Amino acid sequence: MVSFPPHREPRACIRFKCALTNTILDILRRRPGWVEVKEEGEWDFYWCDVSWLRENFDHTYMDEHVRICHFRNHYELTRKNCIVKNLKRFRKQIEREAGKLEATKCDFFPKTFEMPSEYHLFVEEFRKNPGITWIMKPVARSQGRGIFLFRKLKDVIDWRKSLPVPSSAPVQPPAASLDGIRSDDQKDETQVENYVAQCYIENPYLIGGRKFDLRVYVLVMSYIPLKAWLYRDGFARFSNTRFTLSSIDDHYVHLTNVAVQKTAPDYDPEKGCKWMIQRFRQYMTAKHGAEVVETLFAEMDNIFIKSLQSVQKVIISDKHCFELYGYDILIDQDLKPWLLEVNASPSLTASSQEDYELKCRLLKDTLHIVDMEGRLTGKEKRIGGFDLMWNDGPVSRAEGNVDTPVNESFMANTHLGYNNDRKKQLKQLFKPLHTQQKV
Repeated sequence: MVSFPPHREPRACIRFKCALTNTILDILRRRPGWVEVKEEGEWDFYWCDVSWLRENFDHTYMDEHVRICHFRNHYELTRKNCIVKNLKRFRKQIEREAGKLEATKCDFFPKTFEMPSEYHLFVEEFRKNPGITWIMKPVARSQGRGIFLFRKLKDVIDWRKSLPVPSSAPVQPPAASLDGIRSDDQKDETQVENYVAQCYIENPYLIGGRKFDLRVYVLVMSYIPLKAWLYRDGFARFSNTRFTLSSIDDHYVHLTNVAVQKTAPDYDPEKGCKWMIQRFRQYMTAKHGAEVVETLFAEMDNIFIKSLQSVQKVIISDKHCFELYGYDILIDQDLKPWLLEVNASPSLTASSQEDYELKCRLLKDTLHIVDMEGRLTGKEKRIGGFDLMWNDGPVSRAEGNVDTPVNESFMANTHLGYNNDRKKQLKQLFKPLHTQQKV
């Protein structure tokens, strides 16, 4: 296991820039010793959007201590077509090196085809399984925009006919809006917008008759070697309408994005459509038992690690970069988790007070790990609500930390959905400092 030494000398003043105007800006402005710089001022830390990254990264000199919040080619993991390409390639690699049984650990994403380039492969697969539901997603949009479900090949033929003639312009990674979310209007430089056609999960696990997915946060500090942290908090996002396959055109039934659900006529902004992930874990434990739920969450750990490993050799692992990913996980009725997508810019705009408090904790702890102040030793396995789950190899859970029974002797150092006693942990971690400033 690799131990990371402190990466810089302690700094009393951190100059920061922020491209966003939501929770992260609040957190940066409140952080002791951090000073905001405007426009062309020199900075030590920049919470940038991906459009700035694309336009400026290769032309910007950065001192040793400087940090930015994205890896240069983050889209290898976060664009819907790229992640599928990398996962397919990684699965084939594992099958060659470790056999078919080990390769099945990568079978956590639905059958997917890039459109229009794999249109004929899709048609071949479609005709093998007539009558099933498919979902079409634009590769570079978010918040549910441009998505539609279909069961008839005619719908895809009509979609394909509507595509413009491709230009010769190179394909670029997506731009970003002020919220750090890829904008509907900021499309690729090419005239043809790529989609993925994905086999729709027709048997989602339902709670109260409604579909949901889980938003989980993973922080990657390095790809070579891989060092990744998993956050204990997260949430389940519910649809506003009871699930049915008889109405595949109703986005309030099939899409759990808050941006979609909050436009429903009967949406209650006070109630929202979210559960904290601790509540979800308690519900599942009461219904299925602790051992079953521990297995479910261990399978989600596998998704996080395998997906990161699938891009480890293609991501440009610059020492100035880190990335806070938002994973979207769907669970089916067999309690199998499926990876829907990974977000490089998970929304940091709060939809409720509880959501705001969660994101404040998440972002504070992210900054603790980035450690611009130079306070850490590099040997920590827990910082605030984050648990170190991979450090050039799996990180084991401390014995006696959690008393949930599991069948396997190795217990991964992950505590997703467990109690997050972060204030107590941070006081112990920063004991000499906690009386001087709030963590």
